[in-house]
Amino acid sequence: MTDPLSLPGWRHAYSGKVRDLYLPADLPEGATAGRMLVVASDRVSAFDHVLAPGVPGKGALLTALSLWWFDRLAGGDGGRRIPNHLAADHVLGADDDAHSLIPDAVAGRAMVVRGLDMQPVECVVRGYLTGSGWAEYRESGTVCGIRLADGLGNGDRLPEPIFTPAYKAPLGEHDENISFAQTVELVGAERASELRDLSLEIYARAAATAEARGLILADTKFEFGLDAEGVMTLADEVLTPDSSRYWDAAAWAEGATPEARMASFDKQIVRDWLAAAWVPREGTPPELPADVVERTTARYAELLERLTS
Repeated sequence: MTDPLSLPGWRHAYSGKVRDLYLPADLPEGATAGRMLVVASDRVSAFDHVLAPGVPGKGALLTALSLWWFDRLAGGDGGRRIPNHLAADHVLGADDDAHSLIPDAVAGRAMVVRGLDMQPVECVVRGYLTGSGWAEYRESGTVCGIRLADGLGNGDRLPEPIFTPAYKAPLGEHDENISFAQTVELVGAERASELRDLSLEIYARAAATAEARGLILADTKFEFGLDAEGVMTLADEVLTPDSSRYWDAAAWAEGATPEARMASFDKQIVRDWLAAAWVPREGTPPELPADVVERTTARYAELLERLTS
């Protein structure tokens, strides 16, 4: 992982697998930040490892797509407004402009956001049977402990989307799937229900938008936090190819094999190559070949164009 950038007006606070978080440079140590700078890098991760090299332009693409979805979910799609963590002018102050606070070095791949009390739950919604859910279903007929009908195949649409939360693990560790009952234990019954209902609503709206553009939103994950008024607020990235599985709808309908059905617009190309090339998954993963990086870049770009044009 590369060293964080030195950005005027900001000091580095934290780096995740893909994003870097900065606080105002003049914020006293230990004080709560009213606003933060979230920078999306070109880093790519799989199986809980950051890989090399990165995917050129990925940070800008993830940011552009997140901003597009935040706008739609704020009422741009005709639905009710879902609060998000983007800092509005009136939040920053009468004389401030959010864009003017973004240093030139990270322009196009950074967001100025409000500080939130982040919830310790990763809110996963699955509309189709695939990935780890498919592996569990083959063994036990369940996905994250939820009993499903018999006879489903890899890539099949579920009778209805399901909420399968995970406990957010510390950096470098794997998130742990948890039941809804465990979610209640973590955040309380009312908040757990709110997280579930919000996640299912956002998924339904996003899936309808994707379907109108010839895409399937197979699954996705959301993060939420409470703002200063206690309002549950959508945060981090949203509905990007890093946090979601998008498939081509025509390929899914016509494909004779699971691989053909699930023509992915995400980092599945990276996952598939790494799963085949790195056995066992220990130590330092190998570098990604140029063709894997190029194909991933092309799929990300195509998804952005198909969704937003």
